[in-house]
Amino acid sequence: MTSDALLAGLWRHRLGVLAGALALWFAALGGVLLVPRAHVARAVVAPAETTGIAASSLLSPLPLVGGGLLDQRPAGNFAVYLGALRAREAAAVLRRETDLARRLAADRAEGAAARLLAALGLAELEVPDDDLMAWIARNTSATQSPASVVWVIEARHPDPALALAVLTSLHAAAEARVREEMQAMVARRLAFLTERAAREPDIAVRQSLYGLIAETHRHEAVLASDPAVAARIVSAPAVEDRPSVPNRMLLAALAAPAAALASLGIWTVVLIARQRERTGREPAPPLLALTGGRRRAD
Repeated sequence: MTSDALLAGLWRHRLGVLAGALALWFAALGGVLLVPRAHVARAVVAPAETTGIAASSLLSPLPLVGGGLLDQRPAGNFAVYLGALRAREAAAVLRRETDLARRLAADRAEGAAARLLAALGLAELEVPDDDLMAWIARNTSATQSPASVVWVIEARHPDPALALAVLTSLHAAAEARVREEMQAMVARRLAFLTERAAREPDIAVRQSLYGLIAETHRHEAVLASDPAVAARIVSAPAVEDRPSVPNRMLLAALAAPAAALASLGIWTVVLIARQRERTGREPAPPLLALTGGRRRAD
């Protein structure tokens, strides 16, 4: 089938193409409307290393140097903070401090498959940590602003109060994880310096060790007084009043050209199939016409 004949056939069936596109678009709209919407809890944070009074800069004897203008990857304590947001310990924190595990278990129990498993005695009594980690991976995000060093931390859930609680718990747990590691490092350093000074006979070396011990005690005071050692809050965690995920208007706009292309593809396949069917029904040309009217004698 030539392209001219195909275009002519599509133009003859333009009403069918339009009807198919509308039917597919309305079906896509129905699917979009069935997806439950979620509220987004959002917080804006900045790496503590970017500020002049960061605890990490006070604990380090040398100034922190970045990787360069082209290297925008997080580093230092903030990199540990971002990793702790999605670590396995984060699932345990959400199970302990929020109602997320119970809500996920209740949502699963409402399905037909869950009822069948419950009848067979195969249903799980509680949501495992792997499922909580999968939920964290799907419904939380950390995105760097293209215009500055700040990061936007988000958590999504149909319940706005639960979305805000999840975001607050994850931020606090990640910050506490970094603080614990830094406090453990300072404690190990203090224990080593104290033990080294106790068995040092040289008074000059001992005086130097006393200075390092005093510096380590200053580090302890910094960690105890600074509220942010990894991520400094620029905008406090807050949740939106109206659900915004998924964006139904955007999905409806994207579904319109997709439905039109799908309808064109379906009608193209139908017209080509009809042409092949008509070609198969045409009688084959006689043998004389194929041989040019000449007969062979036996």
